[in-house]
Amino acid sequence: MDAVRERGERVVATARRPQALAELGGEDVLVQELDVTREEQIPAALDAAAERFGGVDVLVNCAGIGFVGALEESTPADLRNAMETMFFGPAALTRAVLPQMRQRGSGAIVQISSQRGQITAPGYSAYCAAKFALEGLSEAVAAELAPLGIRVLIVEPGSFRTELLGSSLRAAPPIDAYAETVGATRAYVEGENGRQAGDPAKAAAAILAALDADDPPLRLALGADAVEAIRAKHEALSTELARWEDVGRATGFDD
Repeated sequence: MDAVRERGERVVATARRPQALAELGGEDVLVQELDVTREEQIPAALDAAAERFGGVDVLVNCAGIGFVGALEESTPADLRNAMETMFFGPAALTRAVLPQMRQRGSGAIVQISSQRGQITAPGYSAYCAAKFALEGLSEAVAAELAPLGIRVLIVEPGSFRTELLGSSLRAAPPIDAYAETVGATRAYVEGENGRQAGDPAKAAAAILAALDADDPPLRLALGADAVEAIRAKHEALSTELARWEDVGRATGFDD
């Protein structure tokens, strides 16, 4: 927020409980109530942005929740909550701002994903499902919007010192059978809050640099942990693809 305001930009900051953002007040900031899982609230938020600032030039979809639990430990409601917050909500907001961006022929959509949008770990099945879905949607949408002058940036943070592992973290009741797998993830998140290596202020500056770039990336991994983990995942995929390539190629009809 500070990095954006220092550039002289105007901000519409939304939250389910707008009183939590009361300290952000100022002529350059509009605090607006918005629960991204309630699509009916979106038009009012966009109308307020248009009335105050003339519209939305850059949409940042950053709503998120932390959830830990094996699939068997999770309820259908847990899975739906993750998807509604981190996939359907961003999709609805993106869809809602596109008409005005298309009319102007410019704009940017910033999707705050995660390194978990490319790599998984035991206990993150619901979280990763939402982030993987968001990345697939965003990559396709980027191709749809490129000829229209609208850019998409998928941001993939590693471990940053936010409230994701704090007040917003939820955990499913454990099943003993998953102690060796999901148990390690539970232990990690319980001990990591407040100790994350990533600096949110530096992340904001990196996102702005990517948006300003003449040749911006589609994906921006943030944090050494994210860069290293995503690179290792790509190398593992390449190795496996090569190992099974002959089997895959042999599945066509014999002419």
